[in-house]
Amino acid sequence: MYIRSLQLKNFRSYENLFLTLTKGINIFIGDNAQGKTNILESIYYCSIGKSHRTNKDKELIQWDAKDSYISVYVCKERLDKKIDIKIFKEGKKGVKINSIKLNNISELIGVFNVVIFSPEDLKIVKESPANRRKFLDIELCKLNKKYYYNLVQYNKVLSERNAVLKNWNSNMSIIEIYDKQLSKFGSFIIKERLKYIQNLNEEGNKIHKEITSDTENIEFKYITPIKDFNHVERELLDILTHNRKKDAEKRMTSIGPHRDDFLININGIDTRKYGSQGQQRTSVLSLKFASLELIKNQSGEYPVLLLDDVLSELDVKRQKYILNSVNKVQTIITCTGIVDIKDYLSDSTKLYEVESGKVVCLNGS
Repeated sequence: MYIRSLQLKNFRSYENLFLTLTKGINIFIGDNAQGKTNILESIYYCSIGKSHRTNKDKELIQWDAKDSYISVYVCKERLDKKIDIKIFKEGKKGVKINSIKLNNISELIGVFNVVIFSPEDLKIVKESPANRRKFLDIELCKLNKKYYYNLVQYNKVLSERNAVLKNWNSNMSIIEIYDKQLSKFGSFIIKERLKYIQNLNEEGNKIHKEITSDTENIEFKYITPIKDFNHVERELLDILTHNRKKDAEKRMTSIGPHRDDFLININGIDTRKYGSQGQQRTSVLSLKFASLELIKNQSGEYPVLLLDDVLSELDVKRQKYILNSVNKVQTIITCTGIVDIKDYLSDSTKLYEVESGKVVCLNGS
């Protein structure tokens, strides 16, 4: 899978942009705040219908425009896909695949997969469990439409249950109904996350050993109050029932996959608490490249890899690993210069210079 062309209109800093990309490495060079990341953001948006930088779609539209347009032509082994997305200031968006309008944004997920690696991804290791749950949910939604459905339904029921808890005495009987629904949707989420973590361990540890010259082992461990994984739904229902009074006092649902977490351990040590800066960066690198392999294993094709200004954040050994590994996938890199990486670039590498929202190809058309 690779992107053949990208077109932007009134998207962030780009009034009108058309790019053709090579199957291999595409590098966008320029100073900070020139618009390099906007290109990666538009590609990511075509993958899941959301930005990785903001929850407000209107921020993607140029300030003096009514709407924004993204079009990406994706070459696939079986059937090429042209994805067209129009974003309106009122908050709505329209999505077409091969000129056919989608009824729901969920139909877009899995059509065109990307893996993005940016400096902000250190939050997965260093910050709150919400960042780690978000990572799991996004990756699983790419691979499994049933997961997306169960996640949407779970969050809907969770919101309704919490609304009742805020006014506990008004309608206690409905909590039992919500608990049964939460345990049904929640058990599916937990079981799929457990499977994903298992696969992540298999791929991630191989990658991590290669990066660290076999000196470190990485382990991902899912954290949940559920003990019996053969009867997740029943146990989750029991816990929800047992916690009703406490939840009523706190006015929120305290147990469930929306509160779960996963640990990232290196040589048995919690990386978030005790890992060095280098170990934290390496763990994210292992996580992202393992995700790349898991998508390939399930879909049969590698996703597009987006590297947003991360090479300067890594030492030489980790840079070498990335640049020696990307020859099997289309890779789009943003950076301020190529002095440190030019020895790893082939004749087919395409170089672009970005300045004030203008893009110029430096070695081709």
